[in-house]
Amino acid sequence: MGKGNRNVGRISVFKGREAKLNRAVFQTLALKGPQTIYDVHKQVRALRGLRYTRYASVNKRVKSLEESGYIRKTGAKKTKAGFEATVYELASRAYIAILLDSINYELLITRIDEARGSVVLAAILEIL
Repeated sequence: MGKGNRNVGRISVFKGREAKLNRAVFQTLALKGPQTIYDVHKQVRALRGLRYTRYASVNKRVKSLEESGYIRKTGAKKTKAGFEATVYELASRAYIAILLDSINYELLITRIDEARGSVVLAAILEIL
């Protein structure tokens, strides 16, 4: 695969310049559970290669991911300063995107049995 084809067959949330930060936000929310944007920012900055990520960038990514349905609001949390901060968690769409991004499709096709293959095929055809 050439340099220009590295995003072929990948899920759109993991393509482009925001892919690294999207993946970091997903990882943080998946491992640590529901969190505020401030808490997500602290966790993202602890990751290698994202140490100097600004709060505004994480805030923009979280809002964008919420708008596209990958993240949802679950409530509010009282901060130390006395304000209400929104708590976010991953939606099922995000978990599906993470799984599909990590699956080797060739391996999946060779290992899936007929019954499960029929169920997956029926689910995909129902969506289309």
